[in-house]
Amino acid sequence: MWSRMNEWFWSEKLWLPANVTWADLEDRDGQVYPHPRDLLVALPMSLALLALRFIFERFIALPLSWWLGVRDQPRLPVKPIPALERHFMTAGPKFKEAQMVLLASQCGLTLQQIRCWFWRRRNQDQPSLSKKFCEASWRFTHFFCSSLGGFSILYHESWLWRPVMCWDSYPNQPLKPTLYYWYLLDLSFFISLLIMMPLDNKRKDFKEQVLHHIVTIALIVFSYSSNLLRIGSVVLLLLNCSDYLLQAGKMFNYTQYQNVSKVLFFIFALVFFCTRMVIFPTQILYTTYYESINGRSPFFGYYFFNGLLMIIQVLHVYWSYLILRMLYNFTWKGKVSRDICSNVEESETSDGEVAKKNPQMQNGMSHRRGVITSDGPRTLAAMHQAKEHNQPK
Repeated sequence: MWSRMNEWFWSEKLWLPANVTWADLEDRDGQVYPHPRDLLVALPMSLALLALRFIFERFIALPLSWWLGVRDQPRLPVKPIPALERHFMTAGPKFKEAQMVLLASQCGLTLQQIRCWFWRRRNQDQPSLSKKFCEASWRFTHFFCSSLGGFSILYHESWLWRPVMCWDSYPNQPLKPTLYYWYLLDLSFFISLLIMMPLDNKRKDFKEQVLHHIVTIALIVFSYSSNLLRIGSVVLLLLNCSDYLLQAGKMFNYTQYQNVSKVLFFIFALVFFCTRMVIFPTQILYTTYYESINGRSPFFGYYFFNGLLMIIQVLHVYWSYLILRMLYNFTWKGKVSRDICSNVEESETSDGEVAKKNPQMQNGMSHRRGVITSDGPRTLAAMHQAKEHNQPK
């Protein structure tokens, strides 16, 4: 049964055009062709990248964050209250007013005290600025090196500048060792990112990021196995060239150099729209949909490969909307959007009566106000406004 499933999975009708067999892609006459088994090296290599990431973040990125002035703001501890902790673990940090009223009656606390507890409890799970900086530094290092290395490999290739040439003599296109190593590095990196997704900083587009990593891994594996390396390498280079700008902007966003972050974000937005909303659909999608089957009949791999590219393009449209919204905030509202919504912690007040009436509150839930922590430096205006309203923003 296993042999039959394996034979069906590697059927030439699924992976290769008509009249092309796996035998046509065997090494011969000193020419090397890609083989699916070559990508198995990516599994141990992804684990090696995880170990390298730990070393990089601990001994390079973290000292760099201190040098650039990144300081983790202190967070107030929350003494667990069983009823509230159970609700937080089951329902999550978001709450409804009716639920809060019910919990307040159960715990003998006021509604404001319940809100305060949930705000502090949620804040404890948020990653620190130094952790975010280290994560962005690692991604910046990879995407920058990958873009630079990929461009140096593909610069002299005619099919980088004219994607239609990716289909010349396809699939009889020998594999260059440098292209293999670059492909293998990117595959290993995205596998390591997928492994670390539950532990990394969770952003609002967490599900979209997971989908993007899975689709990217599938694209790399399929394009390598089907010897679609030329068009696959162009796609990789095109997508990587804006990612390192985004990560660099995040790094400076966690420091005091906010103006540098804004400039980098505007450059990133320009590069993103040019590469992913103009070049990608007009050059990449056009050549894979139309020019790739000139003189050939469509096969399963044609639909599968283009389907993956269309998923990537849909994600580009979604992220373009988010970028445009951030640009609107920059231009018209004069504020910076963060990776995660601002977290709120409250400072102690002289509400002694509440503390006396509620021993649980006195142990770990003293009403606090006026200290606002976010992904970036605190602003004086926000602190004054919090004091005026006597409540968290």
